[in-house]
Amino acid sequence: MLTDIFARRYENVPMWKTFTEPSRRLLVQGFQLLEQICPYYVNGKESEYGKQAWTNLHELLARELGLKELSPTVWGFWTPQNHWSSGTFAIVKVCETWMFQIVDGAVPAERFVKERLSLVELGFRMREQSIAEANAKLPETIAQTQRFYMGRAARKGGIVLPGDPADGVKAMNANINAAFQSAVDELNARFRQAGCNLHYHNGFIQVESDQLVTQEVESPFWKLVTEPKWKNVDHDMKEAIDLRDTDGRDPAFYAARALESTIKIISDEKQLSTGKERGASNYVDNLKRGNLIEDWEADSLKAFFSKVRNPLGHGPGRGEMVSLNRQQTDWAIENCMTWTKSLIRRMKVEVE
Repeated sequence: MLTDIFARRYENVPMWKTFTEPSRRLLVQGFQLLEQICPYYVNGKESEYGKQAWTNLHELLARELGLKELSPTVWGFWTPQNHWSSGTFAIVKVCETWMFQIVDGAVPAERFVKERLSLVELGFRMREQSIAEANAKLPETIAQTQRFYMGRAARKGGIVLPGDPADGVKAMNANINAAFQSAVDELNARFRQAGCNLHYHNGFIQVESDQLVTQEVESPFWKLVTEPKWKNVDHDMKEAIDLRDTDGRDPAFYAARALESTIKIISDEKQLSTGKERGASNYVDNLKRGNLIEDWEADSLKAFFSKVRNPLGHGPGRGEMVSLNRQQTDWAIENCMTWTKSLIRRMKVEVE
């Protein structure tokens, strides 16, 4: 199975001409954050979960880089008594040795840094996915905990300790989420500190085009689309940004797809869909009928789909091929993110 990594997505986007001190610090800080979100050792002992997680991380990246191993996994030497002594390195040590290899010019700085940031990206992505799974199973975990305590109380003659055991489960889950978000915030701060204009969100490291836009538009957007039902929105918007940053074709089209998916999901959840819709315009009408948007907002959305999305999504025939410049593309992506944020928040307000 192919694994999407930062080094491949941005292979042709120049970022590092030389390996500098800020670059070195960033790699050290990134690895330390990896150890923080997924410790290999717990209380001085090898963690089974940590060992498995780091093994998976090593195997995934090594395969994508076309390597059998990132650095030697075994060691050995002859003793003065002419006996061979050997053993294996902990897999976290294998990753660390590779991460902090001396830059001797054999590998261009560009490739060296991107490949190592791919390790950070994959590690954060894997941890984020495991937390998302735990979040999805939270109701089931709470129910199991309550049944366990009720059963234990019954076995002990009906003695029930004060307090709801579910509170402890919820608190633990909240702490795990908060700790990971703190690590993400620090990683993004380290990117800015190193001056490399990168930003981690929802499993991917991508270029940060404007810090203010990231803080006010992009970061809130990525947080809102973490739920599984928004996976297509998340995917298409990441595709739009990757295409924009690598000068790919029609990034605005994918941003528009993300917005259209948002509108369709909300229309379905609000039971406004009729099954007779023929395009985005009809779904926009559904939101207007459901009092989620005003007439002028509906007109604005329809204009975007008809003037931007549709020309990009259909062949022009003998007409002029539609092409957006960089500023127009940025606007289209930010516009779709802003609309998506607003619509999701309106839906949440109605639920509350």
